[in-house]
Amino acid sequence: MRARLGPLCLLTFFALLPLTATDHATAGPVGGTSVDVELVLAVDISYSMDQEEQALQREGYANALVSREFLDALRLGPNGRVAVAYVEWAGENEQQVVVAWRLIDGPETARAFVEALNAAPLKRVYRTSISSALLYSADQFDLSGFHGIRRVIDISGDGVNNQGPPVALARDSVVSRGITVNGLPIVLKRGASSALDIPELDVYYEDCVIGGPGAFVIPIQTREEFARAIKTKLVLEVAGVVPPPPASPVMKAVGTAPRISCTIGEKIWMDHWSN
Repeated sequence: MRARLGPLCLLTFFALLPLTATDHATAGPVGGTSVDVELVLAVDISYSMDQEEQALQREGYANALVSREFLDALRLGPNGRVAVAYVEWAGENEQQVVVAWRLIDGPETARAFVEALNAAPLKRVYRTSISSALLYSADQFDLSGFHGIRRVIDISGDGVNNQGPPVALARDSVVSRGITVNGLPIVLKRGASSALDIPELDVYYEDCVIGGPGAFVIPIQTREEFARAIKTKLVLEVAGVVPPPPASPVMKAVGTAPRISCTIGEKIWMDHWSN
């Protein structure tokens, strides 16, 4: 069973027990500052995202990081602090660290992170390479300077992989390094007429993108859900909470046949742009 969550009440999640900390003896450099989670926020800036969606996405992350729910979640971990980096991505060679690794342990450090994020200009870039974004984000953990109990990539986007390595192979490579990948598919265009859109983007993320212990997907289906969905996702990731049944089983990175082709994006691109 794939883990999928809707924008449910956050108080439900705080009633759940946190995940048991796994042994990540190799996670982070020896002597690095101990944190409960090292979290990469990997955000889609491809041209399929219109300017309003980009602004909503950026605003959603900024507001979530200073929210009471997020700051309360920090206290649930044994260290009471996390390390966060914000990465924007699009095509195969288009990834950029917008806010480098920062410690967040309370309101002041959370506000400082958000100020740095808000100071960065919004931009849009061609193509969509989820696979390259995952591999690039995974490499950032080796540069963090922190020692996290868990390592998580939170990847959001509104399209399928159409450039770079196959997404499922990239996902499996990342998960094999002890990293969990969670997804925030933006399915506002479900049923839209664009040749590059697919209505089953949430299923694609579940079967082809996410993986690792406790991995889950929270699809965004309306513009009004942006802020709440992002906040819910960050709280779960920071608190290390297992999603409630029936979405609680661990999502396996391999061994489960996908319900949708994990190379559908590449096929669509070839069908429409290579002839």
